[in-house]
Amino acid sequence: MLAVIQVILLALNIYWWIIIAAAVLSWLYAFNIVNSGNQFVDSVATFLYKATEPLFRRIRRILPDLGGLDLSPLVALLGIFFLQQLIILYIAPAVLRAGI
Repeated sequence: MLAVIQVILLALNIYWWIIIAAAVLSWLYAFNIVNSGNQFVDSVATFLYKATEPLFRRIRRILPDLGGLDLSPLVALLGIFFLQQLIILYIAPAVLRAGI
């Protein structure tokens, strides 16, 4: 069971970095630093959009409209951090005590 917990933590860590990459790429697009016509950049952006947008859309529905400021990546990162700490501090020790 501890292996399952470690895989979940690894998946959360990978998604953490995907969210950061999506935020950085959106800034690079906004300031016209990357060429959006480049096929590689476009495929990376499409992957990051498809990986993060379902979560961001749910968060944006809850957050108030702040104009041009999008706080959904920050809220997602805080949520991932909360889940990781919950697993590390409460679930993993309970699994170890139970001997599962």
